Amino acid sequence: MADGKLLVLGLESSCDDTAAAVLRVSTETDTEILSSVVSGQTDLHKDFGGVVPEIAARAHAEMLDLCVEQALDQACVNLEDVDLIGVTSGPGLIGGVLSGVMSAKAIAMGAQKPLVGVNHLAGHALTPRMTDAIEYPYLMLVISGGHCQFLIVKGTNQFVRLGGTIDDAPGEAFDKTARLLGLPQPGGPSIDATARDGDPTKFTLPRPLLDREGCDMSFSGLKTAVLRVRDEIVRDKGGLHQSDVNDIASSFQRAISDVLVEKTRRAIVEYFKLLPQTPTFTVAGGVAANSEIRAKLQDLCADHSIAFNAPPLKYCTDNAAMIAYAAAEIYMNDLVDPTHLVARPRWPLDQSKRPLIAHGKKGAKA
Repeated sequence: MADGKLLVLGLESSCDDTAAAVLRVSTETDTEILSSVVSGQTDLHKDFGGVVPEIAARAHAEMLDLCVEQALDQACVNLEDVDLIGVTSGPGLIGGVLSGVMSAKAIAMGAQKPLVGVNHLAGHALTPRMTDAIEYPYLMLVISGGHCQFLIVKGTNQFVRLGGTIDDAPGEAFDKTARLLGLPQPGGPSIDATARDGDPTKFTLPRPLLDREGCDMSFSGLKTAVLRVRDEIVRDKGGLHQSDVNDIASSFQRAISDVLVEKTRRAIVEYFKLLPQTPTFTVAGGVAANSEIRAKLQDLCADHSIAFNAPPLKYCTDNAAMIAYAAAEIYMNDLVDPTHLVARPRWPLDQSKRPLIAHGKKGAKA
């Protein structure tokens, strides 16, 4: 560590993005992101309509070393200069997580550097501190292809889950709906673009769990409702016209945004009970890039006099910079736990709450 600044190498491989990044982190100055390399796998999975775990794991094993090398080169540093290594050790697709953990262990052992295992969701949750130095506590909505949770972030490893999805994540629903409509993957951007030419009131789709108290959500039934609407149109018209696709996409997107906005309103009410000095709502995850969802969440925050924060999109989706930053906070606050270096497919942030999704032999999913 030079001049009180920590040079951190981060690795991420929990789903279908292989990533490495180098950060310079200090408790007194803004974080410097010296490099952030992400190698996506969209082309490898596009013919299968989703991420294939075995293909993803093999690609991670092939790309991790290259990404680390590129990240160090772009940051103009050597491995010897690095003070700390952070790696995603869960939750995620176990093959990819295991590839990342084993690579990080090998690098740390060879270079004799300390290694910190990071919860992937904690990386997302702490991203606003990396990009905008947001003060604790803040309210966070993580919305992505694999996750959807409301969290009150009180500290480096202090997370209170207010609610989340009990089945599909919004990003998964976007991908599956896009597939039903014959739109390209990833589904989020495709639905967003197609919905602009559609009528969001054309089809009446459900708003799941809005009739129940709390912040829990459900999106699997919405996907099923889209399937029924599509099949009815095909039966009546003999096929789908582009206008039908536009209207279905627009109606689906409106239903998702309505649910997220109402559940966010409820989460804000709970968050305000903490009397935060600088109330802030922040959002991360790939679905945060959706134009309608983002606009409606911004309007909601303005109505409730709470600051809206969304990190740059490249740090909202999976990346290693957020993992490096989370590792730095954990390390500088003496919160390192050796058990966190075990690769795991499931790892709830708030372990005081009952699981949102099935609790099996491998533990709670969320």
